[in-house]
Amino acid sequence: MRPEFEVSRPKFPAKAPSRMEWTLSTDVVVIGAGAAGLAAAVSARDHGAAVVLVEENYDIGGHAMLSGGRVHLGGGNALQRKFKIEDSPDRIFADWTTHARGDSRYNDRDLVRAFADECVPTFQFLLDNGVTFIEKPIVTPDASTVPRVFVTHEWHIPGEVIAPRRNRNGSGLVRRLAESARKKGVQILLRHEMTRIVRDGGKGRIQGIVAQADGKDVAIEARKGIVIATGGHTGNVNFRRMFDPRLTEEYQQAGMPYSFQGADGEIAAMEIGASLWATGTQTSEVGPAITKTRHVGTRWGYLSLYYETDSPIFHLCKATGLTVTDWHEAILVNQFGKRFWNEIDSGYAFINAALGNHGDKDKLNGGGPIWAIFDADAVTRQKWKPAPPHVDPDGYFFSADTIHELAGRITNPHQKQPMSGAVLQETVNRYNAFVASGIDADFAKPTPLHPIARPPFYAAWATPILHDSLTGLRTDTRAQVIDIRGEAIPGLYCAGESQGGFAQHGLGRCLVFGRIAGRHAAQRNS
Repeated sequence: MRPEFEVSRPKFPAKAPSRMEWTLSTDVVVIGAGAAGLAAAVSARDHGAAVVLVEENYDIGGHAMLSGGRVHLGGGNALQRKFKIEDSPDRIFADWTTHARGDSRYNDRDLVRAFADECVPTFQFLLDNGVTFIEKPIVTPDASTVPRVFVTHEWHIPGEVIAPRRNRNGSGLVRRLAESARKKGVQILLRHEMTRIVRDGGKGRIQGIVAQADGKDVAIEARKGIVIATGGHTGNVNFRRMFDPRLTEEYQQAGMPYSFQGADGEIAAMEIGASLWATGTQTSEVGPAITKTRHVGTRWGYLSLYYETDSPIFHLCKATGLTVTDWHEAILVNQFGKRFWNEIDSGYAFINAALGNHGDKDKLNGGGPIWAIFDADAVTRQKWKPAPPHVDPDGYFFSADTIHELAGRITNPHQKQPMSGAVLQETVNRYNAFVASGIDADFAKPTPLHPIARPPFYAAWATPILHDSLTGLRTDTRAQVIDIRGEAIPGLYCAGESQGGFAQHGLGRCLVFGRIAGRHAAQRNS
């Protein structure tokens, strides 16, 4: 696993030496074994290429392993036909390019057209490679005028699910694809971290990659091409702040501590001339790019991801968190102990308020920690268990018999100054007065219900958490990476969250462009 908050940096110059000594040689190298990378590897192998897939983690799957398995692929696929859902590529294209929706307004229409045309063959590709689906169409908030989403079955071995017993159906997608990849002869190298992409003279064709494994460099030649499928940039503080300077180090990344998104692929490609694309979509305030947490008192509280104690990585998670089903049970305060917004709201108005809590003269960017404050009555009503392994007392959960004492106990690497007990007590007193009157005069929380009055009192980490990378490297419709002058970089491809231009949440675009990238890389002349 990567150290916390480590920023990925290339460890070697991008320019190739005059004579490269390769440890391994293959036709296509795929970087990253998530949904996009596995689809690319299988696709390249189906088109006759020898394939090596490198993955920095100890196991395959990436973010897709932790996903709900919702696969957005329409156009008239096999299951749509079974349920008599009328759809077509043209309808997909119209839905994902309409100006009326923020998640489709800014998309690269050439990429959307490619996606629309490849949905049906990609769905069949999944079936052909052993992926199975729950035969029930579901409606999602995506840009769809008809049901296009079907959910994969969860993998049948709980110990290989990572977040078992929590409907992590994406495990069935990636495990089936990895199983098929291995059967077809793809060589999967785990614990291999790509450190650079080698390009002939820094400007010519792509030659291969260098990865680190067990502290040693492994140079892998790619005779035909390389597919970047490293999963996006949300875990790289420096990189994500290019799009939004507010996203400083206190904001955690969904998928951790299993799946890290360090912008490795983007950085390595940009070092040899690659360009970003459609970067405005990252801050278009649509979809789950940044979300309110749902599980408080744990560092990793993404709304739809819950690590139970039998997770194989629970020793890294440390706590399940306390699931909030009703935000009337708590108030949310900033690092100074003050409320800042209506706790019921979960939209971007709440997010912007949370990110706007500056006031520290030494740290003007970033909103700082957000803490959920509640009392013993809330614990009873919510049936919470405010002790390990449900909470993490090592900086993310605190309790005390008085509000003043509670404020003094809050210590966290991102709490840059002590919280004032007097300020927090004043905040609680004012909120309790709103409960008595039935009117929140500060933030219009609808009919505040419960006072914070009975000890012990609690403070739980509730800072917003990052999810989607909605921008990345520029590619053409063949998933070939484009440089800063608008020209294709020979032999370099990209798919998944590292690819820019199509701001669709979830697995659909990853699978489609992974399959496209693998096919075109395999068909390229050496």
